[in-house]
Amino acid sequence: MEKLKLAVIGCGFWASYQIAAWIEVGGIEIIALCDNNIENAKKLARKYSVENVFDNAAELFNKVTPDFVDIITNPETHAELVELAASKKINTICQKPMSVDLLSSEALVRTCNEAGIKFYVHENFRWQAPIRKFKEILDTDVIGKVFKSRISFCSAFPVFENQPFLAELDQFIIADVGSHVLDIARYFFGEVSHLLCKTNAINRGIKGEDVANVLMEMKDSAHCFVEMSYASILEKEAFPQTLVLAEGERGSIKLEHDFIIKVTTSEGTKAFEAYPEQYDWVNPDYASIHASMVGINRQFLNGLRDKENVETTGEDNLETLKLVYACYESAEENKIVKL
Repeated sequence: MEKLKLAVIGCGFWASYQIAAWIEVGGIEIIALCDNNIENAKKLARKYSVENVFDNAAELFNKVTPDFVDIITNPETHAELVELAASKKINTICQKPMSVDLLSSEALVRTCNEAGIKFYVHENFRWQAPIRKFKEILDTDVIGKVFKSRISFCSAFPVFENQPFLAELDQFIIADVGSHVLDIARYFFGEVSHLLCKTNAINRGIKGEDVANVLMEMKDSAHCFVEMSYASILEKEAFPQTLVLAEGERGSIKLEHDFIIKVTTSEGTKAFEAYPEQYDWVNPDYASIHASMVGINRQFLNGLRDKENVETTGEDNLETLKLVYACYESAEENKIVKL
């Protein structure tokens, strides 16, 4: 099968792992790298033997014609780059969050639809091995209808060391981590009816919120509590794991530390292991996140080849972004927000 030609825009911290995941999947040829810091692009080009290097995306599209582009840049650049790719009729994958607000994100989805291109969002948390396994067990209906759940991403991990730009964001943890864990809530339990969000800022020297707690009522009337924090000094550091508890009419499912899932019913408790795949290129601090890139990239590639429906399309990701900005509205105005 002919390989699809890929161009990557953005060669920062995440790009090296994203490229490694593409190579792990196979079926692609990386024909160009682009970063406004040309030395970043050259460094990755040497590492992965990529011939074409650019510091300007417009020049990239004028010189080469990829089958698709993977945009791995800061959110404030996404709109311009996605629109540029759409103008060239290039299928596009974009890092989350799609853009800096809901209106511009909706505009990007319309632009890509009007251009007739495929537009996917790299929302990879739902592709982590324990999250996929939890969903698989949940779908067996072993615990019956879920009435209450908790999704927790609480840590004291020094995330600002690898990504210092995060400390400069006016909106931090809900836009960054919240887009992930709120997407997990949708993936597990469906859409949201209304929510209430409270935030706080604990770490010194950051502009945005680093703690957020969200209580949601789902459209099927179940309650879901989502908590996220980068200020939590706990007995056992969970990063980068998301911990989950779902309680149903016939039992419960709990995703614990160290990728263990426990299913409890009246018959007792059964434990399952859901370890991420071990790749030699992952950063151990981010193992489950980096490994998840392989699964989502594989689905993206199948989607580009019209072999599989992609879960995290631009349209689907808009529903997650609606939750993100509803959280900010709720926290700012101290009110319950109806979706």
